[in-house]
This record gives sequence, structure tokens and C-alpha cells, in this order.
Amino acid sequence: MEKQHKNTSLIRRFVPYYKKYKWILALDLFCASLTTVCELVLPLIIRFITDKAINDMASLTVEVILSLGLFYVILRLIDGVANYYMADIGHVMGAKIETDMRHDLFSHLQKLSYSFYSNTKIGQLMSRITTDLFDVTEFAHHCPEEFLIAGIKISVAFVILGNINIWLTLVIFSALPIMLLTTGYFRIRMRKAFKRSRVQTGEINAQVEDNLLGIRVVKSFANEAIEEEKFDVGNGIFLDIKKDTYRYMAGFQTTTRLFDGLMYSLVVVGGSLFMINGTISPGDFMAYLLYVATLLTSIRRIVEFSEQFQRGMTGIERFAEIMDEPPEITNAPGAKELTNVKGDIRFEGVGFHYSDGNNEVLSNIDLEVSPGQNIAIVGPSGSGKTTLCHLIPRFYDVSSGRILIDGQDIKNLTIHSLRTQIGVVQQDVYLFSGTIHENIIYGRPDASREDVILAATQAGAHDFIMQLPKQYDTYVGERGVKLSGGQKQRISIARVFLKNPPILILDEATSALDNESERIVQTSLEKLTKGRTTFTIAHRLTTIRNADIILVLTEEGIVEQGSHEELIKSEGIYYDLYQMYQDLDELNEDY
Repeated sequence: MEKQHKNTSLIRRFVPYYKKYKWILALDLFCASLTTVCELVLPLIIRFITDKAINDMASLTVEVILSLGLFYVILRLIDGVANYYMADIGHVMGAKIETDMRHDLFSHLQKLSYSFYSNTKIGQLMSRITTDLFDVTEFAHHCPEEFLIAGIKISVAFVILGNINIWLTLVIFSALPIMLLTTGYFRIRMRKAFKRSRVQTGEINAQVEDNLLGIRVVKSFANEAIEEEKFDVGNGIFLDIKKDTYRYMAGFQTTTRLFDGLMYSLVVVGGSLFMINGTISPGDFMAYLLYVATLLTSIRRIVEFSEQFQRGMTGIERFAEIMDEPPEITNAPGAKELTNVKGDIRFEGVGFHYSDGNNEVLSNIDLEVSPGQNIAIVGPSGSGKTTLCHLIPRFYDVSSGRILIDGQDIKNLTIHSLRTQIGVVQQDVYLFSGTIHENIIYGRPDASREDVILAATQAGAHDFIMQLPKQYDTYVGERGVKLSGGQKQRISIARVFLKNPPILILDEATSALDNESERIVQTSLEKLTKGRTTFTIAHRLTTIRNADIILVLTEEGIVEQGSHEELIKSEGIYYDLYQMYQDLDELNEDY
């Protein structure tokens, strides 16, 4: 994901965001031109008055002076209106572009696969979607303005100054390329420092998120001091990066100020010599000084904008890095909708390995599941039980072979239609920060209140919900922290009841619960699985005795399959596992 982008490629990526606002941008640039004209007219007025005062004082009447004054006042009024538009509507345009980019970034993140999130810190992603784009508003607004204004001022100043004295003008303008080359050294390092700063901001976000989500573990081990020490290390790195950034900024600004002084010296000394020789008039000299001041002001604004430009480009670069991350799971060309699902599922020679490794997690898996069957999967940790189930909704894609639902290869189905037909209940329940109602209705956003209550009742959650202070409108806290494990699990089951999918995946849904909670949740799951094709990943083998087929999965693949009674009779791996779990259960009961 860390990839260097050239400014030209980043600009090409950014320019299309102006398309929606092209008329706002056009008017903004027109206003920028008007403000520039106002600045360029003043030296001409002063030149005119100075020359008249020296050469023909009689022609410099009150009427002429008042006319010039009125003309300039009108220009300043136009300048004021134009500047207001730029400051208001122009900035809003920049904010809208930032909003559009943030939307696109968030939308793209929704498409990225499980493997991407397995290898990426959430804090880094939070940084990219928030702080990295803050400077885009100013960049989007000021970048076209500043370059247009600078272009007009430098071009017009060159023409007017050249007409006054071409030799002095050439001397002054010859210093500009030298200044650009000198400041370029610092510009490149500023860009790198800004990017390092953004990366470290993401690291700090990730560290803070990790600490706050695990604050109960921190406090239970009384390790606050250790966490503070870890934070101070990251915070110190951030400070070092900031020091480098400000050092390069200081060098950049000092260089421009030195060239600023050099060009003023050239104008004052050279202009004075030309005036002594009679080559230019005092009025020309005054105009020359004012235009050079205008020119240097423009250059200084570009220099100052360079810092903002580099910040904006860094934000765009970090944006582009995520947008360039390809989704691993995509719809095939001509993918079909999956409808009227019966629940017939077949694995044909399925193999799988993660993209970052060569070791196969699964190999040569052949399996036929009839509609409505309950398939239980057992085996040692790391044998690929969860991975096998995650292949069905295409959380990962098979490396070899294929999976069919009702005779259709899942790779030829649209991802959305496939996943809407599959419900997943996981061991690690995730509840969103919100109310119980909001969490249950997530299973089917268009459901009525009555449907939500019915789903909660089916999941065995209605009774405990009605005992809460605000019932279905009770706030569950961050990740459902205000509820017990059993309560959270029942809400997650209610969510699936509401979705009403024909295919279910139960990923060790009761393994983290106490015996009483497990009994209640198991009753809810038995209701949920009725009439649905179900894959149950089991930790406690006593919960799967009634499964139609039990698969024993090891690193060598499916080594045993059959009903509970059949596998017990065969006295193989399942028999040994079941005996071990029975002994553990008896031991727990004794305690």
C-alpha cells in the first residue's frame, strides 16, 4: 500500500472531482481574475499621477484625481464582492469535494476483502478517512486560484515591467528559476515529512483505539503505566517527525525571504541607476517598485501555498493508496442473482490458501449437503473449520475447485444476492453502538417494529429486553458492553431471525457462554436452524449430537463423516474427541 505517486498522477486523480462543481469553479476563477486586476491597476494609477505631478502639474486637476479615485473605489467594491464569493462559495466547493472523496473512500473500504482488514490497522484507516482529507478542502479551493492569480500577475508584470525597462526586468526574472530550484530541495523533503507525519498519526490512532477497546484488560492487570510508556514512544516519534517538518519549512521560508531581499535590492539599485541615466522616469520607477512588490507578493503567496499544497498532495496520495487497493472478491462479468434458494450445497475439490502464504489451509474438500441438513464441523484448532464456512458467502475465494449452491457456482452469482441468503452467528458477537432495536433491525432494515419484536421473541431475547429501562430503545454501549455475553448472542440471533436466510453458519456460537446462557442460546439456535441448511462449527461436542452429518476436519482434510452414533461406533478421531469433552464436562460439573 505504501507507494510513491508523482504529483502529475495525483493531480489527474483529483481533477475529476471538480466535474460536479465546474460552474462554481469557473465563477471562482473569474472572481480570482477580478481581484488580480484590481491589484494590477493601482501601480498604473500611481505612475500616471507621479509623471503628471513632475512633468505637467497643471493637467493634474481635482476632477482627474477624483475620477481616478472613484474608478479605484469601484474596482475595490468589485474586488470585495469577488473575494467574498471566493471565501464563501469557493471554500464550500472545497468542502464538498472533501466530502465526495471521503464518501468514495468509505465506499471502497466496504468492498475490500477480509484479508485486507486482517493485515491493516483500523487506526490507520481511520486516519486516512478523517485527518488525511482535512487539508483537501483548502487544497481544492486555493490550488486553482493561487496558480491562476500567480500566472496572471507574473505575466502582466513581465509585460509592463518589460515595457518600462527590459534589461532590469530580465535580470529580476532570471532570479526566479534559481529560487525555484533552491526551494525545490526543501519542498521534496517537506512532502516526505508530511507523509511520515500522517503515517505516524495513523499509528497513534491505532494505538489509542487498541488501548481504549482493551481498557478493561489494562485495568485488570494494573498496566496503565506500561500503556502510557508505549504511548509516549509513539508520541515521541511523532514529535521527531514534526521537528524535521518544521526544519524543512524554516529552510524553505528562509530561502524565499533571501531571494525576496535580493530582488528588492536589484530593483532599488538598478532602477535608481537607470533613473539617474534618464532611462526611466520617476513615475516609471514608482510603478516598477509597486509591480515588483506585487510580483514578490505573488511569489510569496505561492511559496506559502507550497506548504498547503504539499499537505493537500500528501492527503490525496494517502487517499489514492487506499483507492488503488483492489478488492479481492468481485462480481464476475454477467453474474446472476441468487433467488429462490433451496439450500443444496456442494464442495467439489475445494482447496484454499491465503494470498500471503503458500501453505494450503484446505485441500481436496468434497462435500454434498442436501437442503435443510444440519452439518456440524469439528476438529483441532487451525484445521480450517471457520475458513471452510467463510468460503460459502465468499468472504474468501477458493484457490481451487468450486462451491455450488442449488447447482450454481457461487463465483457466477452476485456477491450481494449470495450473502443476503446466508446468515452468520459468530462466537465473537459484534453489536453496533446504538439501541437494541437498531441492532436487530440491521438484519433487515425495512422491517417493522412488530417484525423486530417477533424476531427477538423467537431468539429468546424479548423477555430480558422488556426488563431493561428503555426496552428496545436501550443503548447497548460500545460493542454492546452494557449487555452480558448471552444477551448479546441472543440479539445477534434475533438479527438473523429477522433476516430469515435459507442458509446458516453458526461459528462456535455458544462456546464463550456459561452453562445457563448456553442452554438458553442453544434453544434459540435450534429454532433458528429448523428448515434451513446449517453449518455448525462446534467447540462443545455435546451441542451437535443431533446434527444430520458431523465432519471431522484435520490438516489432511475431511477424515471422518457421519452421524453422532455412526462416528461413536467407529471409535475414530471423533470418538476420542467426544470422550475427552465428556470427561471435561463431568469435571466442570464436579466443580
